[in-house]
Amino acid sequence: MARYIGPVCRLCRREGTKLFLKGDRCFTDKCAVDRRPYPPGQHGQRRTKFTEYGIRLREKQKVSRIYGVLERQFRGYFFEADRTKGVTGENLLSFLERRLDSVCYRLGFAATRSEARHLVRHKHVSVNGRSVNIPSYRVRPGDKVEVREASRKMARVSSALDQAEKRGVPSWLELNRGEFAGTIKSLPNREEITLPIQEQLIVEFYSR
Repeated sequence: MARYIGPVCRLCRREGTKLFLKGDRCFTDKCAVDRRPYPPGQHGQRRTKFTEYGIRLREKQKVSRIYGVLERQFRGYFFEADRTKGVTGENLLSFLERRLDSVCYRLGFAATRSEARHLVRHKHVSVNGRSVNIPSYRVRPGDKVEVREASRKMARVSSALDQAEKRGVPSWLELNRGEFAGTIKSLPNREEITLPIQEQLIVEFYSR
């Protein structure tokens, strides 16, 4: 599966907000959004006025970059959410939150979603006792996600767990730090997704 491998601070600057793609760095004075609060490139400091289409496009791009999902897969999530019973925008965010790499990030096994993706791809994570190396694997209530025993001594995992205690774990997840494991208690509610997202704009973008 293709993925973005360029400088991630450019993505935050392009969207004009912190996407928290670099873990601890995003909370320091070194954050690129704080140091250069304008889009990247030679024309970045020009004043721009977005059209109605541009506003919706930027919101869609922002969410896809937060979760590390490229356009083809993101569009697939949207149309599946549209077919699923319930509110389309909330279904979309629920699908994205329930990706295995996102769950590993939320539980604190990794400092960023990109790092969580690597953790999953290199078979350091298991679901219900079985190794899973697919970052887009969708967890369900009752599933148990854990770092495999041979990988629990990794310094990055321990460091990320320390950060997670400060960041907090969502109420739809339950973390057992001693066992490097987490349980999916329920489906994520919209109120529990505190990211600055206006999902209705994404619905309008794909419904145009």
